[in-house]
Amino acid sequence: MKLKKVLALGVGLLLAFSLMSCGNDDSKAKNAGKAEGDTFTIGFDANFPPYGYKQGDDYVGFDIDLAQEVANRNGWKLVKQPIDWDSKDMELNSGTVDCLWNGFTLTGREDKYTWSSPYVDNSIVVVTKSDSGIKTLADLAGKVVNVQADSSGLAALKDAKNKDLVASFKELTEVAEYNTAFMNIEAGAADAIVVDLGVAHFQLDKRQAGAFTIMQPELQTEQYGIGFKLGNEALRDQVQNTLDEMRRDGTFLKLAEKYGLQDAVINEPAK
Repeated sequence: MKLKKVLALGVGLLLAFSLMSCGNDDSKAKNAGKAEGDTFTIGFDANFPPYGYKQGDDYVGFDIDLAQEVANRNGWKLVKQPIDWDSKDMELNSGTVDCLWNGFTLTGREDKYTWSSPYVDNSIVVVTKSDSGIKTLADLAGKVVNVQADSSGLAALKDAKNKDLVASFKELTEVAEYNTAFMNIEAGAADAIVVDLGVAHFQLDKRQAGAFTIMQPELQTEQYGIGFKLGNEALRDQVQNTLDEMRRDGTFLKLAEKYGLQDAVINEPAK
């Protein structure tokens, strides 16, 4: 009888210790920083220029360049991981990526991730062909509108305040990426595109001057941040501190100017 009690007590203590160990491991995994020599894996949409896109055999863009500089300054090896943006939460929560860094809107998602401070003031705008006769949001009634799937533009259109606007469209079509949307409008298969302002400028710079118009005022304003797994303040703070250092020494603004984003970025260090 005594032996059974001793065995039961031993099993109980072992189980309790195991649970405590698992809890500690989970806590560490949830709030894990990086050491010099570690890999730093960013998840991004490879079809979202100028923030992240493929050029030749490499991935480039404003966010990619920022991440590379952060990694260099911390002695980390940057891993550029293009992901299906629809699966971003699964990639982040499974640990496949360390953060989501690619024109990621924090507005309306403040409680879903551990965020860096905002680093871009973005606007959602409507782009039309200049000769379309579409001048205002009211003119979109009966028109075909394109937007990228799971994008900030789509989130803006799903906002309750834009319910009547969307209802007025002949059709709202979600496309895989904005290159397709601009080809659609050039071919006459779409009348307008709802898109992030920085992306709009990047696309228009590659096309005939004056052929397209960015409608004013903007449809919605928002901010971009870097999204970390909820609770991972340690890694967030490492990245944030490095970004603030880059702001102070001018590197952040220099990289923004490289992609024509100098008027959109927030160049003040986090408070």
